[in-house]
Amino acid sequence: MSGTDFIGDLAQGALTSRAVEPRHGEARDDGHTHEQACLNCGTALIGSHCHGCGQAAHVHKTLGAFFHDLLHGVFHFEGKIWRTLPMLAWRPGRLTREYVDGRRASYVSPIALFLFVVFLTFAVFNLLGSPIAFNNQGPSKSIVDGLGDAETEAKKNLAEAEALLADAKAGKGGDVAALEKARDGARNAVTVIQSAKDGKLPVKIASADKQTEQSVADAVNRAWSHARENPELTVYKLQNSAYKYSWLLIPLSVPFLWLLFPFSRRFYLYDHVVFVTYSLSFMLLLLATISVLAVQGGAGFVVGALIFYAPFHMYRQLRDAYGVSRFGAWWRTWFLSGFAFTVLTLFATIMTLMVAV
Repeated sequence: MSGTDFIGDLAQGALTSRAVEPRHGEARDDGHTHEQACLNCGTALIGSHCHGCGQAAHVHKTLGAFFHDLLHGVFHFEGKIWRTLPMLAWRPGRLTREYVDGRRASYVSPIALFLFVVFLTFAVFNLLGSPIAFNNQGPSKSIVDGLGDAETEAKKNLAEAEALLADAKAGKGGDVAALEKARDGARNAVTVIQSAKDGKLPVKIASADKQTEQSVADAVNRAWSHARENPELTVYKLQNSAYKYSWLLIPLSVPFLWLLFPFSRRFYLYDHVVFVTYSLSFMLLLLATISVLAVQGGAGFVVGALIFYAPFHMYRQLRDAYGVSRFGAWWRTWFLSGFAFTVLTLFATIMTLMVAV
């Protein structure tokens, strides 16, 4: 993806979010009030903006004004983005509470920010390019290194499983059938990783021990077979599907957050939606930043610090947004981290099934 495409995606994200939030909590006088009636609805003007529809009294009609509005949309969000982002990064709970309590004029709304961040994140991903190159010239060096570490760990697990099975067969205790199943699973993991290192993908990735599970395993394997024919195309389609349906992360996440405050009379679904939307916006920005640093290399410590900051960010947001104690925020952070993994798994499964259809 070229730099021009990247800027185009960024501009599209800003303008989309601006369409969602055309004049969110703001009133600005630009000094142009030459018309007597609103050009949009015809209402008589008594100020710099129409009190009927909100449109500015003076409509710019110059090319310079057009590009000024474009740059304003991309880089300023009328200035609110620069007040919102620091709060989002360091005081997310306060930002959430401010918005829920109605103090909104100084901040970008959650959904507008989310839309902008989604465009920005996927523009970064497209600019970095896909590291997948199976069945053509093999996986990239970074993937090979990762697969090497995974292979070492998988072989270690296989050796442990074989040792436990040998002890069970020698009468030292243990369920032989269960240990044989564990040994077979570990052996299959080693085979899959070694095939991936060679630029090949396994024919099947799912199996079922019960008849009731067979239909699910068959569906997964059909989807995998479809993806295996052209992995790069599948990754491309997954990126586009994730880009279009990223909003699904919000309704998928809210029920899990509600479980942390069940039957609470202090907090409602609206509070949870605002919390989730701001949190997802930050995590996407964090993911984009980590991706850029990882590609550049030489920033291992910084990348590690950013990864560990993610749960701390959840802790801070929970603590300030819901006014819970340190312990209350701490244990909820653990559960919320697990819920986040579950949500990502559900989202990835939905996207994979959509691509395979």
